[in-house]
Amino acid sequence: MQNADKGQGQNLNGAELKIGIVQARFNEGITNTLYATCREELLALGVAADNIDHVTVPGALEVPVALQAMADTDQYDALVALGCIIRGETYHFELVANESGAGVTRLSLDYRLPIANAIITTENTEQAIARQTEKGRDAARVAVEMANLLNTFDLS
Repeated sequence: MQNADKGQGQNLNGAELKIGIVQARFNEGITNTLYATCREELLALGVAADNIDHVTVPGALEVPVALQAMADTDQYDALVALGCIIRGETYHFELVANESGAGVTRLSLDYRLPIANAIITTENTEQAIARQTEKGRDAARVAVEMANLLNTFDLS
């Protein structure tokens, strides 16, 4: 929900974190803004530019496999999924939204790795534009907060 009361983040110090970002190119005007604002916020939270890795994939359905490849390296404290799915005239919207979201969630749980899901789903381009900046920033903040939280647990 846009402009929702999200509460106060707990530990938003990204100084020691390495973050991977996977950006879908479909609806690239939107996803480029998602990426730019996410990266800008990560830097503002103290994540070093050299500790932010960014890759692009064709669309939202390809995001989970790239996230999985990054997770397999075991070098990231958190990952970020960026994409934009705009409803069209067919059932394809539901398929892409549901499957990409399920893939991101499954990977996060399977790897015990925070993945901030900023694959936005909207009815039209105007809604996507209205959400692109806030959701990019939110994704950065979620990644940093959750990485710091999970780093407090001894998962060995």
